[in-house]
Amino acid sequence: MTPTLYYCYDAYCGWCYGFSPVIRQIFEQYKDRLAFEVLSGGMILPEKPQPIGVMAPYIQKAYKTVEEHTGIKFGADWLWHIFHPEESDWYPSSEKPAIALCVFKEYHPDLAIPFAAGLQYALHEEGRDLTDDEAYRHLLEKYAIPEQEFYARLHSVTYRERAYEEFALIKQLKVTGFPTLFLQVSASRLYLLSRGYTDKASVQAGIERALEEAAKQK
Repeated sequence: MTPTLYYCYDAYCGWCYGFSPVIRQIFEQYKDRLAFEVLSGGMILPEKPQPIGVMAPYIQKAYKTVEEHTGIKFGADWLWHIFHPEESDWYPSSEKPAIALCVFKEYHPDLAIPFAAGLQYALHEEGRDLTDDEAYRHLLEKYAIPEQEFYARLHSVTYRERAYEEFALIKQLKVTGFPTLFLQVSASRLYLLSRGYTDKASVQAGIERALEEAAKQK
């Protein structure tokens, strides 16, 4: 089998946004040697919709830590909602971006990494509300995906079930934080490459170690 790198992330995860440049570089470097799969984590799934104000006080401090450690910058349009929660109409939920990713993988399974990064950029830089269908339209144009077909699937039971299957798989893998990377080198061997934000050099070293060990097992 082709070794597969599993990127466990959530569209709303600030640390995953900070990790986006790293995983995109890893994707470009290894896409001819590895298969890549993105799994959505379901980080924010409230039983009842909760306004952004519930988590805004925490994020107001936490986003700076992400910027300092990763070098990423959060956009002014996103920050407006974080610092003006009483005026924001956002009710964050990880469900719709996870469904969107499942739909996208039907069209371009090999491009899930850049699409996931695109979702995070749409939220954290451009300030698009990922619970709003319109937040995805510009990405449909970019990837030449038929709009009517995409939106029909976005609201279908089938793809919602697929998203929740990914959430369940994340739990089975005992992922407790995002981003997390695994490398599967055989049907029975799965390596944990990283948990939490990790720099490119460390991810590369982990991949090469795992591939080297796998080669010795043959």
